[in-house]
Amino acid sequence: MPELLKTGAFHAGVLALSFVMIYPLLWMLASSFKGPDEIWTNVSSLIPRRFTLQNYIEGWAGFGGVTFTTYFRNSLLVTIISTVASVFSSAVVAYGFARIRFAGRGFWFAVMLATMMLPVQVQIIPQYIVFSRLGWVNTYIPLILPHFFAAPFFVFMIVQFIRGIPRELDEAAEIDGCNRAGIFFRIILPLLKPALVTASIFAFYWSWDDFLTPLVYLNNPRLYTISLALRSFADPSSVTNWGGVFAMGTLALVPVSVLFVAFQKYLVEGISTTGLKG
Repeated sequence: MPELLKTGAFHAGVLALSFVMIYPLLWMLASSFKGPDEIWTNVSSLIPRRFTLQNYIEGWAGFGGVTFTTYFRNSLLVTIISTVASVFSSAVVAYGFARIRFAGRGFWFAVMLATMMLPVQVQIIPQYIVFSRLGWVNTYIPLILPHFFAAPFFVFMIVQFIRGIPRELDEAAEIDGCNRAGIFFRIILPLLKPALVTASIFAFYWSWDDFLTPLVYLNNPRLYTISLALRSFADPSSVTNWGGVFAMGTLALVPVSVLFVAFQKYLVEGISTTGLKG
C-alpha cells in the first residue's frame, strides 16, 4: 500500500508540473477562441464564454495587404532548406572527424567545439557587414547560407553516434570496392537515421522559431517569416488585435508540434544512443 501511494503521489506531482508548464500554451489556445472584449476580462478561465473563430479569420488576413499564407510559405521555405543543409553538412563533417585520420584532427575538433561557446550576438555584426557588402541584405541568403557549413552541436552529436558504428562495416565495404564517399552514403548514412532525425527536429525548431536573424536582415514585409510577422502584427503605436495574434501564434505551433509527435520515437532513440560506443 505505501508503494502504491508513493507511485500515485509521483504521478500526481508529474501531472501537476506538466500542467504548469503547458498552461501558457493552453491559455493562448483558449484566448484565440475568445472575443476581443473577453481576452483580458476572462483571464483566469480557459473556457471561452462565447466561442468564436473570428480571430483566425482576422489574423490570417495579416497586415499591409500581406496575408499569413505568405508568412507561412516564407517560413517553410527558409526552414526546410536550412534544415536539410545543416543536417547533411553536419553529417559530412562528422564523418570526417569520426572516420578519417588527418593531421590536427583533435585540434580542429576542439576548435569546432569552442565555437559553440560564442554567443550568436557576437557573430551578428561581422556577418551583417559581410552580407551587406555582398548586397544580400533583405534576401533569404543570410538566413540560409550559414547552414550549409555545418552546425557544431550537430557535428558533435553525430560524431558520437558514428563512433558507435563498428569499423568492421567500413572495412567490409572497402573490400567490396567502396571508396570514402561510397562508405558514407551506403553504410554510414543509412545507419545514422536516429541521429539525423534528432538533428533535423532541432534544426527545424531553431530555424522556425528564429526571430533575431530575420529581424536583422529582412525589411520587406513580403519576405517576413512567421516569428517576425507575429511581432509586427502587434503594433504598440495603435490598437493591437490580440485575438488575431494568439490565433496566429497557435497556428505557428502546429508544424513543430506535428513534427515532434510524428518523430518522437526517433528523437528519443537518437538522444539515448548518442555517445554509446559499441
